[in-house]
Amino acid sequence: MDIILVPGFWLDASSWEEVTPPLVAAGHAVHPLTLPGLESVDAPRAGIGLRTHIDAVVAKIDSFDAPVVLVGHSGGGAIIHGAVDARPDRVARAIYVDSGPLGDGGVINDELPDDGDDVPLPPWDLFDDEDLVDLSAELRAMFRARAIPQPKGVAQDQQHLTDERRFQVPATVIACEFPSSMLTEMIEAGHPYVAELGRMRAVDYVDLPTGHWPQFTKPAELGAAIQAAVGRASAS
Repeated sequence: MDIILVPGFWLDASSWEEVTPPLVAAGHAVHPLTLPGLESVDAPRAGIGLRTHIDAVVAKIDSFDAPVVLVGHSGGGAIIHGAVDARPDRVARAIYVDSGPLGDGGVINDELPDDGDDVPLPPWDLFDDEDLVDLSAELRAMFRARAIPQPKGVAQDQQHLTDERRFQVPATVIACEFPSSMLTEMIEAGHPYVAELGRMRAVDYVDLPTGHWPQFTKPAELGAAIQAAVGRASAS
């Protein structure tokens, strides 16, 4: 199975490097992406928006003959959902890592402090305590050293969705900061934050208790969770 891995904000393809070994060992072909504007700290980010990143994922999907599995971490969840909407017949499963599908008209995060065309990695005190669970001082230093400013447009642009076949694509949510039971309770309560998720026909939930960056704090466990989800896609 071809697995396309989409990182969250401030990260490039290398952020998946400790997650992919069990996937490769299981015989899957992994394709971690570095999205436009994330090539380096000095890369130009003007004019890069959410649709730019979605189109990059769609182009990767189109490079394969068979359906693929999409994995999106954090803001990457919104990006893969846009790709699912664009190619619902080409995605065997969408896997949301501490993230979820962003509905039509939503934005990923327009409250992050920006600097021109950039959204730099903020100071740690701007994050919630739940975000930072297991992210040791060493891991924080590593993350900050490798962080690349996010294109502002990706954070602030509205999502635009058009194909309701997206709700038919099987999905897995790997819940890290908060238990999956909280998500299901929010769906039952009709909370708007999970309205798009609540309309999806087949969703599996996996709990991986840690902070918001499991690719750094629990990479082996995240790899195993993704592998199990891909196995469900292969069996369907």
